[in-house]
Amino acid sequence: MWTDSHCHIDDVAVVDAAVASGVTRMITVGTDLESSRHAVHVARTTEGVWATVGLHPHDAKNGTDGLEELLADDVVVAVGECGLDYHYDHSPRPVQRDVFATQIGWAQDRDLPLVIHTREAWDDTFAILDEVGVPARTVFHCFTGGPAEAERCLERGATLSFSGIVTFKSADDVRGAAAMCPADRLLIETDSPYLAPVPHRGQPNQPAWVTVVGAAIAQVRGIPVEAVEALTWENASNWLLLRRQSPST
Repeated sequence: MWTDSHCHIDDVAVVDAAVASGVTRMITVGTDLESSRHAVHVARTTEGVWATVGLHPHDAKNGTDGLEELLADDVVVAVGECGLDYHYDHSPRPVQRDVFATQIGWAQDRDLPLVIHTREAWDDTFAILDEVGVPARTVFHCFTGGPAEAERCLERGATLSFSGIVTFKSADDVRGAAAMCPADRLLIETDSPYLAPVPHRGQPNQPAWVTVVGAAIAQVRGIPVEAVEALTWENASNWLLLRRQSPST
């Protein structure tokens, strides 16, 4: 059985396709108030799906009003995705940093995992984490760095989640990070509907294809696919404390 540790479920039909492919646990991720509410609704009404609540750096300028109260729902298993994105700068950088720090505080206060998005902002991301404090269960989602960035994450106790980027021809650095990541600090995800893995590039991504990501990780690490399936299932259970949760019905 597989876990897609980070996806964005707009159409629950993709859940049936995922289950048919052996993907029986999915974490649907909020990026603003509307999508966080939707994630909670999907998790409440769909077996095997849990939710996160957060404000993406692109939307940081819109503020966090209404988000924190959603964290109290039993189907919410993490804060995020949140962080810094200096590639697009859709929100002013000082606002991104303030909103990121706020959400780190939410994770700490509620003992929830933190889901981090960082793009072209490694130094500031680490600086804020070091200042505010790294939550006990922190994941860098859709990891896009190389071994050097991976080491900085791991030094802070974080987990790395790898997406379909690991299948891209140009992603040697990401594959290098996937090869050196400790087995107990590794997750896989689709980030669907984005970043479809090879050979599905150009199509809307879906949670069923997390198995393709898992196969790519297995090749990089030189281990059986079944080993990646088992270790990422176990890591997701530990990171999200899903053993304490029952799937929504």
